[in-house]
Amino acid sequence: MEILEKVVPQKENVAPAYVPRSPWKMMLKRFKKNRRAMIGFYITSIFVIMALLAPWISPYDPFQYNMKALLHPPSLDHPFGTDQFGRDVLSRIIHGSRISLMIGIVGVGISIIVGVTLGTVAGYFGGILDSIIMRIMDILLAFPGFLLALAIISILGPSMINVMIAIGIFSIPVFARIMRSSVISIKYKEFIEATKSLGGSHFLIIMKHVIPNCIAPIIVLSTMRIATAILTAAGLSFLGLGAQPPSPEWGAMLNEGREYMRSATHLSTVPGLMIMFVVLGFNMLGDGLRDALDPQMKI
Repeated sequence: MEILEKVVPQKENVAPAYVPRSPWKMMLKRFKKNRRAMIGFYITSIFVIMALLAPWISPYDPFQYNMKALLHPPSLDHPFGTDQFGRDVLSRIIHGSRISLMIGIVGVGISIIVGVTLGTVAGYFGGILDSIIMRIMDILLAFPGFLLALAIISILGPSMINVMIAIGIFSIPVFARIMRSSVISIKYKEFIEATKSLGGSHFLIIMKHVIPNCIAPIIVLSTMRIATAILTAAGLSFLGLGAQPPSPEWGAMLNEGREYMRSATHLSTVPGLMIMFVVLGFNMLGDGLRDALDPQMKI
């Protein structure tokens, strides 16, 4: 028996080899474990789905007048009531989600393209170019965001396209400064120096190494800026400088409903709640993405 034990090796408990996990899988796992992030994800998903399916899920035409149903309170036929022209408020809310989300996404998209480009150039090349770009950004940051958007709209004129441009312009400095800081923190890393020593061009280094390694804070910031953009667009429309009637934009609906606050409170309450929920959803989603993209967070 002793001889057999010496000849036949005994199985030992060998620990399995460590398999590194993908950073994106780890991020997704951290995101799913964050309850606040998931609530924000569900809220924003509801509004996105509602915006995409608006023509099919809307019970009525949002522009159709019905003089027999003026200022009706919420009922089975009209769950959110009707407005001063007999238009169904629910249908206008559903179609208004398309306008609000489009303004937020397009406006932030403009600021991402311009701000990331300027921040990357300033942080990577430095010198006089960095000073000029950052001083321009400082000038823009000296103005409160809403007042700057208000000034731009006053110059360009009230329209939905001009609101997107105004929101894109006043958000550029934030993206530029965040991107510049991220680029400065990695441009002297070993892998950047190695690429330079191998003859890599500046364009190759920026596109292949710098931007991909600086994109995490931009993703988080863009999510939160969408909420700011939607809130700003609603404020401009409330003042009559954004989407114009009869467009079912939530801020414009608030402006129309303020004259009926005593007799038909639903005209202002419903779009106000929609603005609150969509802004809350994007802010919670941004907080969750920030925690999930932080490599120091433990699963």
